[in-house]
Amino acid sequence: MFKHLLVPVDGSDVSKKSLKKVAELAKADGAAVTLVYVSDPLPPLVYSDSTMGYGLSAKEHKSACDAYAKDVFKTAVTALGSSIKAKSLHISNTNLAEGILDGAKKAKADVIVMASHKRTGISGVLLGSETHEVIVHSKLPVLVLG
Repeated sequence: MFKHLLVPVDGSDVSKKSLKKVAELAKADGAAVTLVYVSDPLPPLVYSDSTMGYGLSAKEHKSACDAYAKDVFKTAVTALGSSIKAKSLHISNTNLAEGILDGAKKAKADVIVMASHKRTGISGVLLGSETHEVIVHSKLPVLVLG
């Protein structure tokens, strides 16, 4: 059915759990898989730990994002299993949905397969739904895993 799956990953438990279904889909269709991680290109004003905050340059922020993306991809590839050969794509964009759609275009995917955090009630109103934004703006089919 689909030949190239774009799968946004973020390191969350929801994202990790969806990868089992992604592997099943990819195997069933013989589809290629590209994992995409989207990071904000703008460093926060202050990073903090439990004792003090500190500033970070744009270069240091990019390096931290690249390192985190590498870890997220490594975990995702392990969750997919050895039979799935996934490519990875790290996108910098201030808007997560735009970054995912840009990743789909760059990867030449024919479907976006993403997990939903299932935010409802006040958290859904305040935080919005990135999944919903991707669905609304995508020209590709979007398969949402619950």
